[in-house]
Amino acid sequence: MQRWGKPGAGDAGRGKADGFARALRAAGLVLGLGAGLVGGGVSALAQGLPGMTAGKTPVEVNADQAIEWHQDVRAYVARGNASAKRGESTVFADVLTAYYREVPGKGNEVFQLVAEGSVRVVSPTQQVFGDHGVYDIDRQIAVVTGKALKLITTKDVVTARDSLEYYEARELTVARGDAVAVRGADRMRADVLIGQLKKMPDGSTQMERIDGSGNVVVTTTTDVAVSDKLVYSIADNVAVLIGNVKITRGENQINGESAEMNMTTKVNRVIAGPSAGRVNGLLVSGQKPDADGGKTPPKPADGKKP
Repeated sequence: MQRWGKPGAGDAGRGKADGFARALRAAGLVLGLGAGLVGGGVSALAQGLPGMTAGKTPVEVNADQAIEWHQDVRAYVARGNASAKRGESTVFADVLTAYYREVPGKGNEVFQLVAEGSVRVVSPTQQVFGDHGVYDIDRQIAVVTGKALKLITTKDVVTARDSLEYYEARELTVARGDAVAVRGADRMRADVLIGQLKKMPDGSTQMERIDGSGNVVVTTTTDVAVSDKLVYSIADNVAVLIGNVKITRGENQINGESAEMNMTTKVNRVIAGPSAGRVNGLLVSGQKPDADGGKTPPKPADGKKP
């Protein structure tokens, strides 16, 4: 059962709840945490985290226990299986808190939304899971943290240990700490994965590229590659690896300063550099490198693909 105001607050509680709803409508707050994390390629970093921009659509707030108005700290609090919905985006949490300031001539203006406990942000194309979420409306930055951070889209899954972040003004999404982006059998891992977004003519947002840094590992159905840095082009489906590159296919391995991995054709091109010298590798008898420096395992006797 939904109760307005503190339990037992009566008509005064209902008045406070009406103030909460009016303030949220006046602020035009889009509840969510960015735009989603995916577009194309192995890029569950593609669209940002769902929602959180300004707009005129009213916000529908619900809670099992109470909706409170804390005038001393200028905050509205929804408690107990709380949800806030605007348009097609909804944020769920054990407790939702909206902090506001008084603007002369305009009334109350919400500048920060905090979600605590069992946080889930849902839109038609993605869901974000965490324990704690904060959206700073002034700085246009959303950060979700927790023990089991995850973003799920129709095609991709992104996980991180430390945080999932969305920088709206800079059109960037960031996954920090053992960050992993998975699409099908392809997988990218790094200490930090940064997704660069691009606004489309129809107003939608798509991922343009992903940059990875620190302990990079790219895994496909045929190869495992490691490097210091990664630049992945979504449109080309090509990953450029930079620094201490090692690409392994079966028992074969090729080392170099940098490499290009075409994740569509499965052709790899390893390049020498001034610090690494010549390209070198270990080629096992019965397996040969492909024309561009990748390694193609032998076909089984029955002619079937391995």
